[in-house]
Amino acid sequence: MIDKQVASVEEAVAGIKDGAVILVGGFGNAGEPIQLLNALALLKPQGLTIVSNNAGSGEEGIGQLILGGCVKKFICSFPRVTGADAFDKLYAKGELELEIVPQGTLAERVRAAGAGIPAFYTRTSAETPLAEGKEIKVFKGKQHVLEHAIYGDVALVKAAKGDRWGNLTYTMSSRNFNPVMAMGAELTIAQVSEVVELGGIEPEQVITPSIFVDRIVQVEA
Repeated sequence: MIDKQVASVEEAVAGIKDGAVILVGGFGNAGEPIQLLNALALLKPQGLTIVSNNAGSGEEGIGQLILGGCVKKFICSFPRVTGADAFDKLYAKGELELEIVPQGTLAERVRAAGAGIPAFYTRTSAETPLAEGKEIKVFKGKQHVLEHAIYGDVALVKAAKGDRWGNLTYTMSSRNFNPVMAMGAELTIAQVSEVVELGGIEPEQVITPSIFVDRIVQVEA
């Protein structure tokens, strides 16, 4: 019987190694898997690369990982948002590496990993500082930048509902980056507000199918 449920967030994040590339769902605080991130911070892994839309806000979630000295590098679109004090402080000290990626390109680089596409060309960032050092080709008279897929060791995502197989559905804007991040990692861990019986999610409402999910844990909303 397929059952991907685990009993706690601590069990869910067990085994994540130092140096892992962690894909994190969420847009600001919407859809960020706070409880999974907090549980990971308690393990105090070292040298993590965090791939997310932003670099956390406040002292929980990504912020807790930063304050715990767990993060070596960020790959994100908006590192400086309201409340990103932890990132600002450590980056100013030179203790964090940063790779800025345009938002759409970030999503596509992760999606490409899940789709088996190693790299792609995009018009985005052409003729800007973000294109420096990257391969450029001209299509239809315009420069395009070669961007490589981002492969995650682990994805941490948040969903509204899931079943024991790992099918997931989301609530409104909390969907954001979560389905994409779930596709791009070797190990995908989902926190959900509710675990339902098989068939409890209508087929057309399954946004992330179970094939992409390895562990699921229920966390109170």
